[in-house]
Amino acid sequence: MSQILGIKFTDYGQVYYFSSGPFVVREGQNVIVKTDQGMGLGKVVLTRQAPREDETGEGHKAIYRLANDKDMEAVTENRELSRAAFKFCRKSIERLGLGMKLVDVEVFFDRSKMVFFFTAPGRIDFRELIKDLVREYRTRIELRQIGVRHETQMLGAIGNCGQLCCCRRFMRKFVPVTIKMAKEQNLFLNPTKISGICGRLLCCLSFEQESYEEFHRQSPKVGKKYTTSLGRVKVIRSNLFKKNITLLVEGNEEREVSVDEWAEIVNKPPSEEALERGARSARSRGGRAPSKPARSTSAASKPAPRAPSDSSAKEESAPRPKPRSRQDQGAQAEDAKDAGKASAKETSGRSGKSSRRPRRRRRPSKK
Repeated sequence: MSQILGIKFTDYGQVYYFSSGPFVVREGQNVIVKTDQGMGLGKVVLTRQAPREDETGEGHKAIYRLANDKDMEAVTENRELSRAAFKFCRKSIERLGLGMKLVDVEVFFDRSKMVFFFTAPGRIDFRELIKDLVREYRTRIELRQIGVRHETQMLGAIGNCGQLCCCRRFMRKFVPVTIKMAKEQNLFLNPTKISGICGRLLCCLSFEQESYEEFHRQSPKVGKKYTTSLGRVKVIRSNLFKKNITLLVEGNEEREVSVDEWAEIVNKPPSEEALERGARSARSRGGRAPSKPARSTSAASKPAPRAPSDSSAKEESAPRPKPRSRQDQGAQAEDAKDAGKASAKETSGRSGKSSRRPRRRRRPSKK
């Protein structure tokens, strides 16, 4: 029975699966395989004696043969050639004045193709650069533009945690990372804290996202009020690692319950203990002195009448004027209006000016 081999062609590359065929291969050996790009040399990183249930041995290609010493010497020469091609390509970029950054050069095992990886902010016209490379190395040349994540994966770096970047160490495929993940994990939205060496959001934010989503589905929303067997409560905070929820119960007391306990107490009538706690809190609020005294309608609460003084007695003894009728008020208004007109005529007569504008005299026409 043949083995299923997991083979990597580069340290940061993906794992491709092949069948061992008639060969007996151990983990750590180098093998020659036939790919769509030509012959390639890879390293066996894992072996399985039997295929998985979702995999069948018939779908895997068999390896070509085991690598020998001559093949390893060819790999060493290809590495030296890639370093020389990197220097030559960088000089050509500077000479042509292209706005691109060369990252790495890969030389195929049989030297049938050379791939130059670069980053650039936009599209680059590198036709003259390809002519120089083809003239120098006489083989197929490919210039492949990559992103900043793949650049960090190829070069490697130390992350904020003090270890080698995840993309270089074990990650083979990039998953989308959004700012929503940082919000759901209650992280400070500081770009320097949640960004990696590449300047993008940390890839490790997606590692625990599934656990956070499962916890948020089971726990209530923070800041919302619920009716439980503990009475009317408000959710203050939740903790994923402890799997508990902090509630603010009646009487301004905090209480921690687990996620399982929350499922048992939510949407249930309050217990006797909760009712007693609510009554005590109501009594404590009612015992405080009110800001304004309440008015009472009883006769006992009314103040005793004061003895009238001499001045008040004189005011009461003086006769009050009778209210005028509507006819008297109208006649008085008409008298005031006539008096105003008369005063206006007197003032205009004194000044000697009439209210009308004088007419202009017509000039005699010249015949």
